[in-house]
Amino acid sequence: MPTEMTPDEEYEFYAKPENRELRGAPRRRKANLAAPIPVRFSEATMSEVKKRAQADDRSVSAWIRHAVEAELRRAA
Repeated sequence: MPTEMTPDEEYEFYAKPENRELRGAPRRRKANLAAPIPVRFSEATMSEVKKRAQADDRSVSAWIRHAVEAELRRAA
């Protein structure tokens, strides 16, 4: 699979069943997560978080966890 594809190229690639087969071992989280906590953001902040999460190819939750963990490492 090429490393950089346009959305149209990506669609064409995954339209073929042979390109949708799982490969390698599944990725597991390193540790169990605690119970979810509700956090609210302004619409502007949430919009920016979604853009950055997409750019990093992460879910919004994973991006927020990563950002919080990075801030905790930086503050230590």
